Amino acid sequence: MTDLLEKKGNLEVIRDIESCGPRESEREASPDASNHDSKSRLFSMLAGFSRRLDALGVESTGIDRIPPYERGSGRLFLHVAGLWLSATGGLSSMSSFLLGPLLFELTFHQTLVSGLIGMAIGCVIAAYCSMMGPQSGCRQMVTARYLFGWWFVKLVALAAIIGVLGWSVVNSVVGGEMLAAISNDKVPVWVGILIVTLCSFFVAVFGIKQVLRVETYLAVPVLTTFMLLYISSSSKYDLINAIDNSALDRQTLKGNWLSFFSLCYSITSTWGSITADYYILFPEDTKQYKVFLLTLFGTLVPTLFVGVLGIILAAIAVTYQPWNDEYNTHGMGGLLWAGFERWNGFGKFCVVILILSLVSNNIINTYSAAFSIQLSSVFCARVPRWFWSIVCTVIYLVCALVGRNHFSTILGNFLPMIGYWISMYFILLFEENLIFRKYFLHLYTKEFPPAKVEESDGLSGRPTNLHALKRKHIASHHRYNWDEWNNYEVLTHGYAATFAFLCGVAGVVVGMAQAYWIGPIARKFGEAGGDIAMWLSMGFSGVVYPWVRYLELKRFGR
Repeated sequence: MTDLLEKKGNLEVIRDIESCGPRESEREASPDASNHDSKSRLFSMLAGFSRRLDALGVESTGIDRIPPYERGSGRLFLHVAGLWLSATGGLSSMSSFLLGPLLFELTFHQTLVSGLIGMAIGCVIAAYCSMMGPQSGCRQMVTARYLFGWWFVKLVALAAIIGVLGWSVVNSVVGGEMLAAISNDKVPVWVGILIVTLCSFFVAVFGIKQVLRVETYLAVPVLTTFMLLYISSSSKYDLINAIDNSALDRQTLKGNWLSFFSLCYSITSTWGSITADYYILFPEDTKQYKVFLLTLFGTLVPTLFVGVLGIILAAIAVTYQPWNDEYNTHGMGGLLWAGFERWNGFGKFCVVILILSLVSNNIINTYSAAFSIQLSSVFCARVPRWFWSIVCTVIYLVCALVGRNHFSTILGNFLPMIGYWISMYFILLFEENLIFRKYFLHLYTKEFPPAKVEESDGLSGRPTNLHALKRKHIASHHRYNWDEWNNYEVLTHGYAATFAFLCGVAGVVVGMAQAYWIGPIARKFGEAGGDIAMWLSMGFSGVVYPWVRYLELKRFGR
């Protein structure tokens, strides 16, 4: 399926710095010759080690584009479908839905409406971003260079790193809580965190072939176990409508509804920062609507399946004291064990199986975060991906160990911030494709030089590759010159996207409702505020971008 990745040696991955950076005058220089020599020795050592790993099947490719002639076949659809089933139909998706009744004091029906609508909108965002994968052959954050340019894309890559590693922290903590719950605290939470982290790392470091294979295999037992949890917990379903929040102030209730809506939107929209990564092996002529629908339903259906279950468990725990005690003692792990408890030993076995869903999600996070790090500098791009996978694993392991006693705080206050930046990235990408790549392609004089197009009018014999490429991409509605993904002289400066992004940040400031800050607009919705920062940031960025992007194209031609 993806033998092409294993055939590419490390020498191709860590190409010489001249071919993967900006102009000589703008490259990052070493302070002295001795420092340069030490770096050369380091890269030589990494290259030798990477060649040995390559022989073991470890993917050593970095952020390089996969050219069309090295792609796979349509059979990859099945593997990616299995990936989404395993990655999104797990405990990481379920965890946020618990907070509707338990933290935001919403009833079962209020949680259901707010959470599922927000989650579905997030799936649409992720599905749209995924369409960049087959046409480009580039990772999601590499395609963002066409919006933010060589330098400013590093800020977006940093946001993507924080997002996926934030979810990895949540997953690891949940895994630790689950093992502590079923062992009556004989297995400490930190041990469970370590187990989940190590299992995730060993798969992620080997590369996309193993990721797709393992994710597909994990989907079946995980989803089967969730179905068993539906059955096991059904004896308490009569309690799901017992929540009474009539005494809560109406404005506060509205604010809680909006904040939970935004939280659930973040569950699925965050995938938009990495969805294209898993389609780079698809044929270049893959229909966009097929990729969109596969990602949409691949994320929507499994998240819906586990999300409803999470809402049911949380609604019961609000009014049923034994389950509430388990949640207060062992967090989400305790609540899952409470749902399986009447099955005794088999119930404990089911809880252990569910830990596989956490491993599954962390595999994807670790794999994609490594590529975002490679975008941060020329130096990082020369370091093999497997090394950055190790770095990512260490980072989220330490964060999980430090924050293991603050799960609800991490989930409720930190993770919604991830949805802010992905909302701005989406609207900029949408307007770039819908407006400028469709109606103003003639302004991209650097990406599609007029002079070279004129040379390819057929009078001189053979048309140039650039003309053929442009003609092919216009016909297929791609309208990008993906061969220039690594050309500093052709890529946009990113002034327009960055300015619009900063304007969106202003929307975040006035619309967010978190423990550390409630914006003036968010403060209108009750005591705790209502988080509408996603929508304000998207609106602010969307209004500004078309005007400044047009000026940028007229001035610079890129």
